[in-house]
Amino acid sequence: MTDGPFTGQLALVTGASRGIGAATAEALAKAGAHVVLTARTTKGLEEVEERIFAAGGNATIAPVDLSEPDGIARLATAIGQRWQALDILMINAAILPELTAVTTIDQRAFNKALTVNVLATQALLANFDPMLRRSADPRVIGITSSVGARPRAYWGAYGASKAAFDVLFDCYAQETRNISPLRVALVNPGATRTAMRAKAYPGEDPASVKTPEVVAGHIVSLLQQPFASGHRESVN
Repeated sequence: MTDGPFTGQLALVTGASRGIGAATAEALAKAGAHVVLTARTTKGLEEVEERIFAAGGNATIAPVDLSEPDGIARLATAIGQRWQALDILMINAAILPELTAVTTIDQRAFNKALTVNVLATQALLANFDPMLRRSADPRVIGITSSVGARPRAYWGAYGASKAAFDVLFDCYAQETRNISPLRVALVNPGATRTAMRAKAYPGEDPASVKTPEVVAGHIVSLLQQPFASGHRESVN
């Protein structure tokens, strides 16, 4: 078993099959945490799990589609039956709908983005709040985007979903700040070499932006700091 600053702690990472989620899950496991990996694709989760095991860490995969009505509740029940408390919750999974003018947004795609980026976020916070409150040092990290705070043409659908995501996090931080040790933070990873970035900027040279591992290292470092609940920061 890997010893480190998170030894004995349980972390749950959504969107853990690739990109920032996978890199952060591996970094947390390397730092000693037992990481529950969740995403839609089982194969991707198994690959991340294998890398964690090969590095001496511990992980459990829990495939789930966050857009399923009861998926998150079932996930919380399964995790709660095995572990008493959740120390770290990282909400990273998100959908990027097609970049288009507000007047031409596809309603079905927009609805799916709102379901995963907003409704699933509320469901994750609601369903895992009891386990978080049983931790001695509970922390929640949300991966956000600059377009939620600074609207940009053709990014209306995604930007609106991330703005709502940010509001949920800010409200949750305020609601829990004075009654529990729970700490909540939003992290904007900035330009990062991910599949979502490639979809948004198909002509960009991937080598011109930072890797997910850089963001993961930043998040693991933040989790070890005494940040105040409601904290926001960007990875430059």
